[in-house]
Amino acid sequence: MDRTSDEDLMKSVYEGRLDRLNTLCQRYQRRIFGYMLKSTLNAEDSADLAQQVFIRALKYRKSYRIGKSFEMWVFQIARNVLKDYFRKMKIHNERYEFIDQIPDMVDEVDEEKLENEKKLIRAMEQLPEDKRELLVLSKFEGMKYEQIAELRSMSVSAVKVQVHRTMKRLKELYFNLN
Repeated sequence: MDRTSDEDLMKSVYEGRLDRLNTLCQRYQRRIFGYMLKSTLNAEDSADLAQQVFIRALKYRKSYRIGKSFEMWVFQIARNVLKDYFRKMKIHNERYEFIDQIPDMVDEVDEEKLENEKKLIRAMEQLPEDKRELLVLSKFEGMKYEQIAELRSMSVSAVKVQVHRTMKRLKELYFNLN
């Protein structure tokens, strides 16, 4: 396995070694897909959107600032792909169609855990897109508040407050579901 840093790989892509993007795709494909899935709640669209992220990464490779975090750059591209998707689909505040199975949960999951996961997704469906994104980035993708603040051009304290309020709202929604 290639142990070259993401930033060094992207520097190579920037300089014309396009084959180095394959390694970055392999490293980030699952995370980007997960981010898309938790944001759109549609597995088929999420797969297409994840692919678009890497196509844009290749197309806009010259916008990458050498020495900066590749992770932040690629997630900014992912955010832009999602914004375009929601704008195109005109479903910013509409409910999404619930998916029956979530990848990575199909094998050996007890019924209670699966029901709780479905209930959580139904509660997340009711959150506005921008609030759901905060939770996906902080809780599911494990990004630090500082990274989210940079990604969203906000202060760290504003991110913390919004995540706290969104978690509180999610809990209310979750426990009010049948």
